[in-house]
Amino acid sequence: MSTQDLRFHHPLAFWLGCIAVATGVVLHLPMFLMAAPMHYHLAGMPMDTGMMIGMVLIPGGVLLAGYGLMPRLAQLRHSRRDHGRRPHLHIADSVPLNRAHWALAAALAVALAIDVMKPASLAFVMPGVTTEYGIDMTTAGWLALSALTGTALGSLVWGRMADLFGRRAAILLSALLFMGTAICGTMPAFGWNLAMCFMMGAAAGGMLPIAFTLMAETVPAAHRGWLLVALGGLGTSAGYLAASGAATALEPTFSWRALWLLNLPTGALIVFINRYIPESPRFLADAGLHAQARAVLARFAGSPAALREDPTGVDSDPPILESAHPAADLRQLLRGRHARLTLGLCTCGLAWGLVNFGFLLWLPANLAKLGMDAHAASFLLARSALLAVPGTAAVVWLYQRWSSFRTLVLFIALTAASLATFCTLAFVGASADGAMVAATAGLLVSSGGVIATMIPYAAEIYPVHLRGSGSGLIAASSKFGGILGAALGVLGLFAHFALSALLIALPMAMAGWQLARHGVETRGHALEAIQRTLSE
Repeated sequence: MSTQDLRFHHPLAFWLGCIAVATGVVLHLPMFLMAAPMHYHLAGMPMDTGMMIGMVLIPGGVLLAGYGLMPRLAQLRHSRRDHGRRPHLHIADSVPLNRAHWALAAALAVALAIDVMKPASLAFVMPGVTTEYGIDMTTAGWLALSALTGTALGSLVWGRMADLFGRRAAILLSALLFMGTAICGTMPAFGWNLAMCFMMGAAAGGMLPIAFTLMAETVPAAHRGWLLVALGGLGTSAGYLAASGAATALEPTFSWRALWLLNLPTGALIVFINRYIPESPRFLADAGLHAQARAVLARFAGSPAALREDPTGVDSDPPILESAHPAADLRQLLRGRHARLTLGLCTCGLAWGLVNFGFLLWLPANLAKLGMDAHAASFLLARSALLAVPGTAAVVWLYQRWSSFRTLVLFIALTAASLATFCTLAFVGASADGAMVAATAGLLVSSGGVIATMIPYAAEIYPVHLRGSGSGLIAASSKFGGILGAALGVLGLFAHFALSALLIALPMAMAGWQLARHGVETRGHALEAIQRTLSE
């Protein structure tokens, strides 16, 4: 296997940075291990010298490794001025999936599972945090808010970095932050946990949209849709299973802190499998790194015959390079036909965040108000979630076989309809199990279908120089919806069952209407062909 497409721009700086981050985390472990007789209770204890040194090494190591990942700025500036002399490389969109595609999909699935595992661990950490620090659940809730805010900002920042410095660089830098935030498991003060959870959220927020962007730019067009949706579903399910499994295996013996300390080995695992995560060929060609672009393309084309160069730039196949574009500007996301799509997707993401981090969190309490006891409400949610599992397969099939944007619109409409059903049931005071199971299962299936298709669709519709930023913006909108949902929950909006369902259904329906009018089909189309459609 050629290593030309796997090289770092400054390898010594990258690996020294990784060592510095790992060393900084390891220096926190002696204090943790000394607290074993007290069941690893560290609250109120002073930081020792090793911990202070470690807290200096970690940010320094992240910066050094980040420098090792970054292309030389002079080269990027030169290449982005010199569009006319770029070769037109043709990616093999018609080739079958090969070992390189499957290896990339597996590596990104592992990365996404680790990414989902981090915020999912919050639910298992909260009881131990409240007990050790002597705080109530309201105060502990700031952990979730801090992490959620970090994911929103991380999606924006990492998306922009992916467009400036590369998809692979953004993924690996996110993994390094995972490693560094392992020290959250040794922090003696609650305030330090808030800061570390924010950083961990920032790393997690950046991983999701960039993984989809890299996958979209690498796999053949015929398989892109179902692989993107399946990747999201598999990564999410595996992440939640990993979080619950780790809590069951480790928390009774090593306390809640062990769940945060897992950030070191899991982040290191992403760095270790980086050889299966090459840079996007489209980014490399756009950045003027032509030799690396050819190496990646040859690897994924399956044979040299599937890869060819057209120096004239006149050919019926879609070129890997788009026509000359101005310097990347986020305002381009809000211009032309992209503006309508961005507005619709952001509205959809905001409404989805309100559903997932607001309405569903308050659903058991609201069901109790309708006369259902707590055990029955929990059983209802579990049964509805089980019924929702086959929905993932339906989402994959529809996205691949029917239509990409119509599948998204369909699940947006079903989500709005499920919320409207809840509104009606609450208004008439009904608590029939059959109606509630149908409404709850419908909401879980439809909202799951929305998030499973929304970000993959975003990864397909934006131009290469803004694809990471666009995907990051859409991902951030869902996190901002979660932040808004948490705030509205504190203000008591979700205690009004019918009103909250109606207020969320309205923007969800508006997003569906906007995307139904202005959405473009991406199923089976090359990414460059999609851009030509949007530029007409």
